[in-house]
Amino acid sequence: MTNTVDLNADLGESFGAWTMGSDDELLDIVTSANVACGFHAGDPLVMTETVSACLARGVNIGAHPGFDDITGFGRRRMDNPDGPKTAASIIYQIGALQSVAKTEKARVTHVKLHGALANMASEEDGLASLCLNAVKAVDEELAIVAMASTCLQVQAEKLKMPLLREVFADRAYNDDGTLVSRGTPGAVIHDPVLAAERVLKMIETHTVESINGVSVKLVPDTICVHGDNPEAVRMADALRSTIEKAGIIVCGYGKP
Repeated sequence: MTNTVDLNADLGESFGAWTMGSDDELLDIVTSANVACGFHAGDPLVMTETVSACLARGVNIGAHPGFDDITGFGRRRMDNPDGPKTAASIIYQIGALQSVAKTEKARVTHVKLHGALANMASEEDGLASLCLNAVKAVDEELAIVAMASTCLQVQAEKLKMPLLREVFADRAYNDDGTLVSRGTPGAVIHDPVLAAERVLKMIETHTVESINGVSVKLVPDTICVHGDNPEAVRMADALRSTIEKAGIIVCGYGKP
């Protein structure tokens, strides 16, 4: 059984006059933050404020690049994304957050792809390789957060990249270890107690039951709570409490 595990949330997704999520409350619970880089959400000021808030709490800072799709919150699948434009956009977004972090005397420790880009890269070897090589071109020491037991994990292992295998507290799984589409009934879990029980089972057994009742093998290094879930704070709190009561240490990547 895993003795330590990271707890991450997708944060910094407000922009302009529009506010998303309960970042300050979540940052008191999680150990890693995936910060939106301005393409699917976020803006320069929000990025700066989020990095500063992470630094004040000792929370790991990660870049969360996605498709250039503010209107669709980066959750709309794009046609033929596996090209130079996608690689360049990932490099651009990571670089933006790294510059913000530098001004705050902080550093970016990891990268987690967002939304449709993450889902597509978890299904297609070619896109997974393109995205990972873009990350590696920026900084070979950046850890990649990859959906556990998908081709994104496999490609990261082939490239010998620092890797965090990710599981999701608030999402249902398909039989192949990918996430059930948000438009499908039951795809998003809102009950914090149920979510905590599922995650503890993942940690203890290295399996999760798919939406069809199939046992899917996975090994969790980090657990995600989506910051835009209305139950995010309660869920993160329940997760951390349940995991720690089971004797598992919750800490960020690279920390004791």
